[in-house]
This record gives sequence, structure tokens and C-alpha cells, in this order.
Amino acid sequence: MRILLDTNVLVAAFATRGFCHDILQLVLARHQLLVGETVLQELEQILTSKLGMPREHVSEVVGFVRGHADVVAPVQPATWPATDPADRWIAAAAISGMAEILVTGDKDLLEAGPVEGLRIVSPRGLWELLRGTGGD
Repeated sequence: MRILLDTNVLVAAFATRGFCHDILQLVLARHQLLVGETVLQELEQILTSKLGMPREHVSEVVGFVRGHADVVAPVQPATWPATDPADRWIAAAAISGMAEILVTGDKDLLEAGPVEGLRIVSPRGLWELLRGTGGD
């Protein structure tokens, strides 16, 4: 499956090495990871400014994601969700990258529901979906 991980999932994957790290590993091992250019920019900004990671480490993280994902750079934002313009770029990346699943902890995106064949699930929802169906 083609799976796009939102910024909050990637931040948690690299900052805490907990559940979201397991999700990232599962996606890398058995599926195709997608990431939006906007997500990479947000990831770099959050890891550097908000979490205070050293720039060298942040560069390694962003480089790792770029090297293991199909990076999508949509030319315009999606028309939904209406509440947050930044979320529209993430939705656009998922749609233009032909993602089957968008994984996010963002409430607005989760409440937007499926659109254009795209399932939107939380990290726990992805885990349950993949484990419940074998994931392959």
C-alpha cells in the first residue's frame, strides 16, 4: 500500500522512538512510504525549533526520510479540510501521490473522513488495520 505519514507521526517516530517509530518501521518494511515536501519542511522546523535537536541530526533525519520515501510536491493545496490551510497541502500530497492511506494525529484531518479513495486514520488505526488484515 502507498501510505503517507503526516508530520506529527514522523516527529513522534524520530523524537520518541515509541509507537510511531514502530509504525514507520512497519511502513518501510512492507509498504511504500509517501511524504509531502511540506511535511519534510515542517519536520525540519519542528525538530530544530521546537524540540531543539542539533541541525546535523535533523539533516540526517530528513535525509533518511527523503531516501526512503516517494516525495510528493503538489502544485496546489486540496480544497479540504476547510479549517487549516496547512492541512490542505498534506491532503494534496496524499491525493497527488496516490496514497491509499493518510496517517495522522491531526483531529481536523481525521474528522475530514475518507475522500477520493483515501482513508485517513490515526497511527493506532493504521496498526489495527494492517495487523487485522495481515497488512500485505
